[in-house]
Amino acid sequence: MRTYAFEVARRLVDEDDPQTGDVLAKLEAGISNYGSLEHRVRQVEIASWDERKLPAYYVSAGGPDLCTPAVVCISREDETGATLLGRILPVIAGRGMAALVISYDDFSGDRLGQSEILSSCLDYLSAQPGVDTSRFGIYGEGLSAALATDSALADRRIAAAVCDGGLWNWARTQASISWMTGTSHLLDDQLASAHRSRLARRLKCPILVIAGGRSIVSVAEGIKLESDCTAARIDLKLLMSRLAPISDGEFENFAACDEDIFGWLEQKLAHTSVL
Repeated sequence: MRTYAFEVARRLVDEDDPQTGDVLAKLEAGISNYGSLEHRVRQVEIASWDERKLPAYYVSAGGPDLCTPAVVCISREDETGATLLGRILPVIAGRGMAALVISYDDFSGDRLGQSEILSSCLDYLSAQPGVDTSRFGIYGEGLSAALATDSALADRRIAAAVCDGGLWNWARTQASISWMTGTSHLLDDQLASAHRSRLARRLKCPILVIAGGRSIVSVAEGIKLESDCTAARIDLKLLMSRLAPISDGEFENFAACDEDIFGWLEQKLAHTSVL
């Protein structure tokens, strides 16, 4: 629980505050202690397609005799892999799943090689004792939600994806069209609906999209996407970011959201198979 407390402090402290570095240092130290005491967390290196070594954290499910799902978790653009690990460790611990946690910066550095990097991550998980290779998930938040979408499209071993459902690329396409044509109008509702559901349909696995808060998906666009996918019988669920009141405004309740996210992954990876 100490890592959760440090994460709350990190989010409440302004980025330019001198205390930020101290909070991050304590967070990472807490992760190191957790790993050495519990023997479930270890720092690893993933051999990537271009012979680079990708730093990552591997969290085992607890025993080599188990047959458990495994999730690739990608930090948001302003967080390290260690920061994400510290936040989700308490959520993963009791769910009987393994996880491989990587940084957005390491994953997004070479856009042309992203699918190969993901493939290397899944290959690594496949070689770990007790991991069920038919039950891989992927989770990304912030801009990593778009990376998670691309990854699920590129590798059919992904059986459940917490991602943006293709909305980020769709928004960029819309912006490009408006710039090139000199217009700012949106597509009509019927055409926009068809385009949104077509993007989601390409994902051959259940999808969870987080909207609002620090997500790159707006609540309005997320609701439209969920409605379109429901009509098209696509397995997509929308999760709204939870906000908690504080003295001078609102704070995103990431703890409750994490519970919902990994609860969904646990359910979808319990007895699913890759299509």
